[in-house]
Order: sequence, then structure tokens, then C-alpha cells
Amino acid sequence: MSLRILHFADAHIDMVTSGRIDPESGLPVRVTDFLHALDQIVDRAIAEKVDLVVFAGDVYKDRNPQPTYQREWGKRIMKLSAAGIPTVLLVGNHDVARGSGRAHTLQEFTTLDVPHIFVGDKFALLGPDELGIKAQVITVPWVSRSALMTLQESAGKSVMEIYSELEEIISNAVSRLIEQADPDLPLILTAHASVYGAKFGSEKMVMLGHDLVLSQSIVRDQKLDYVALGHIHKHQELNGGSHPPAVYSGSIERIDFGEVNEEKGYVLATIDHKKRKTDWSFMPLKTRRFIDLKLDTPDSETFMADIMGQLPDPKRLSQAVCRVQLNYPRDWEPLLDEAQIVQHFEKAHSIQIIKHTEKAKRSRLGDTLEVEEMSPLELLDTYWSTMGMEADEAEILQSMAQEIFAGIEDVG
Repeated sequence: MSLRILHFADAHIDMVTSGRIDPESGLPVRVTDFLHALDQIVDRAIAEKVDLVVFAGDVYKDRNPQPTYQREWGKRIMKLSAAGIPTVLLVGNHDVARGSGRAHTLQEFTTLDVPHIFVGDKFALLGPDELGIKAQVITVPWVSRSALMTLQESAGKSVMEIYSELEEIISNAVSRLIEQADPDLPLILTAHASVYGAKFGSEKMVMLGHDLVLSQSIVRDQKLDYVALGHIHKHQELNGGSHPPAVYSGSIERIDFGEVNEEKGYVLATIDHKKRKTDWSFMPLKTRRFIDLKLDTPDSETFMADIMGQLPDPKRLSQAVCRVQLNYPRDWEPLLDEAQIVQHFEKAHSIQIIKHTEKAKRSRLGDTLEVEEMSPLELLDTYWSTMGMEADEAEILQSMAQEIFAGIEDVG
């Protein structure tokens, strides 16, 4: 007998990236986009009569969500409860409140003992007695260093040594839960974590240096039938088609332009435990279009004409989230007519104009003699300009560099 599951993650339903308000709901339009994606998922789970829904963490972006957003999430989850579908809600890093002893954002489902809804806020094995179906789910919520190691245990150790020990602690905990599982029943592992080999989306810079990265051996145990992952927004499968599938479903809507080329969706999987076979499919969601334009402006004489000539037909821009990136020398700034560009995008949901201004052409690295005559600070200033860095950001970096060089001179 097969088991049908729906797996999704990283809902982030409170992402307010535009000030426009939807007149019907009173919510920011971009929030309604995330809720529309969530509606598609819940409706599909009910229509398909799946046996189990697994949400792999991060309901919100804000760890202290507004009650309105909690209400909207609750409405959707209560539909799954009313349909009698066992639903596992894993706690992600954005669901955990700062400060020990504080409730996480999914706590109310446990407090109110909502039927068929199970919150994964600790390492645990949920079996038939809890789920009400012939299936088992191992929950691995987001774990912080402080949750697994005391300050005394981590004292004097490097970050790499600490993370290595944490990985071993988690691996041993998961292995123990796998051994406790009934070998005759389907076994699913859900984790909100980074796994070695995964390709990061736009959230990469946020997580570097602050993330525990798990070994792939944890998600490749042959006793598992399916691994439902969350935390990384880019959809991908980590096991190369081998059993068990280890899948990041990805986020349900685009967070920003770093995800402009990523398709958003969820996963439907069918597990045949006796045959040790799991078939799964990524199901794309209907989401708002993102359009990112990088324009060339080679000549000051035709500056605005070049820009306007590269913009798409306004009909193509309707209700899209748009960004225009411009590169030009700083002394061309008076030639830019932003109002004309904004007018072209009047039917778009939003338009963001990013200006990468450079200094005059002399700022480009010239001949060897010119470079050799530059001081370190002048070289850095030239580098920021060549890279097209924003003026404010370049000034901050230049100021920091000046302090560093001054410190070196003082030491000398």
C-alpha cells in the first residue's frame, strides 16, 4: 500500500516588500501573493486527498509575527485539520523567538491541541499512534549552537570544531531515532537545515558563518523513504536520483531578485515502502512575475534614448515586480530622467531603479606607470569605482580602509 505526501517549506507569509495595500483584504499586496501560493498548496492537498502533509519550517520572516499574519496562517492550517489530513509543522529558524523560554510561532497549535496538526519543535519520532496513519516521521527542527552545547563545552574551541561536534550530536540523534522506527512502515525524515552539497539561493550571504551544515550521510540512510528539507529557498534534490530522495522543496514565493530565475512550488511524493521506491514530482505554483533588466548605456549623447529603447513593451510589465539596473559614469547623473522610466512602468506592480555609478573614465585602471604611482587608498578607490559599487557603500569601505592603514602606520 502506497503513502501519498505533500511537502512544502519556507512560506515566509509576512514578506512585506511593497507598500501597496490590497483593498479587499487590507493586507500588503505582496503578502496576499504568499497567501495565494499557500492556498494553492492547501487546496491541492485536500483535492488529492494526500495521506500526510509535511511543512519543513519557516512560516514567517519575522520571529515575532503580527497577529493578522498568524490568523491568516491559522486559517489555512485549520482547513487541513478539518479535512482530517495529518500535518507535521516543523519549527524553522525564523519560527524561533530570540531569548530562552519564549514560545515559538507555532506554539498555539500544540497549546490548543488542534486535531491532526503536529508541531515538530524537538528531535522526535512520530508514529502511527500520533499520526493516525501507518507512517513515521522523524522531526529535526532548527537547532542553534546554544541549544546543544553549553558555553563551558564550547570554550576554547574553534567554530569549525564546535560545528563538527554539533554535526556528530545531530547525526547520532537521528541514527537513534531511525533505529527506533518500525522497519515495516514508511519512514520520513524532515529537517530544517543546510546540507553539504546544496546550492544556496539569495539567502546565501545571510547564512554564511551562522549556519550549521549537516553531512549528506544523515539524509542518505537507506532506511528512510523520503527526506523533506527546508531552509534553502532553491528547489533541488541532493541524492542524485538514488533512494531515498532528499528534496528541498524551496520557498513558495520569490523573496527578492536573487530568486528571479527560480521556479517556486512544492512536492508531491508517493512512497511504496515494500518496494523501497519513492516517486516524487515538483509542482510549480502560480506566482507573481519578476522582471530584472540590466541596461547598457554606452553614449552620453543618446543616454536616455538608449535606456528607453531597451525597456519591454508596457503590456509585458503588467502587475510584475520590476527592477532596472543602470551602469554609467557618475558625471552623467544629470542626464538621467527617472520620472520617464517610472512612467513606462506604470502598469507594473512595482519598479526599483538601481544606479551603479562610476567615476569618470579615468577611474578605470590605466597603464602600469599610472597604477604604480597610486597609493593603496587610491587603488582601493579605483577598485570600488571599477566594480560599480554604490557611492555610499564605497565611502564606508574607504573610511574603514583608511582607519586600517592609519593603524598599520601607528604600529610601524
